Amino acid sequence: MIMEKNKEPFFIIEHLEPVLGKWVWFEYKHASKIVGRENIIFTNVKNMEEARKLIELGSVFSRSVKDLPFNQKRIIVLDPNAKKLLEPRDFRVASCVVVGGILGDHPPAGRTEKLISRFLPFSLKRSLGKYQFSIDGAVYLANEVRKGKKLEEIPVKVGLDIRVDKYYTITLPFAFPLVNKRPLISEELVQYLKKDIVKDEEIMLKEGKIPSVVNSNLYVKHRE
Repeated sequence: MIMEKNKEPFFIIEHLEPVLGKWVWFEYKHASKIVGRENIIFTNVKNMEEARKLIELGSVFSRSVKDLPFNQKRIIVLDPNAKKLLEPRDFRVASCVVVGGILGDHPPAGRTEKLISRFLPFSLKRSLGKYQFSIDGAVYLANEVRKGKKLEEIPVKVGLDIRVDKYYTITLPFAFPLVNKRPLISEELVQYLKKDIVKDEEIMLKEGKIPSVVNSNLYVKHRE
């Protein structure tokens, strides 16, 4: 039986990517740093080697969140298709906040609703607004709302350009919370996008899947 805390909720990340690649790893790692390892649970992690890697960041379960013994009426599911916005008062009853461990589609494909929300019919479905956020960005926003802020009080930047060199820029079309007027994004992810993502894309084209973090070197050193 999983104990439900009285004060701070668990942040549950339902792992839905087929492979724990470096991009999603860096977002997970950043999310763990934002709310603390003791407050993060990763669910639906089927690969045992990847599960052992994720233990560095939080608790890990092979079962899906829908199969764990949480009280659904005390679960908030962050779903972009939800009709209601997340509010501070939602945390008066919530013991868990569920975030889809999904790298964003552009435009959004509604995967949270298809893969999580419909299996938790009695949970509180809440949206973070009209924009699509990264996994760590969603965790940050929910945690700020938990502390009492309203979503409209949290500034965001829509779209982010990452300059690789003087000829090439990567544009991320998602929204990013602003912290001290700077977009909230993992510095490790930024360095990965600048230096190493091309290597992984070449592997994906050759092998048909991205490499897992447990089968490849993490080229980027932690600089946060």
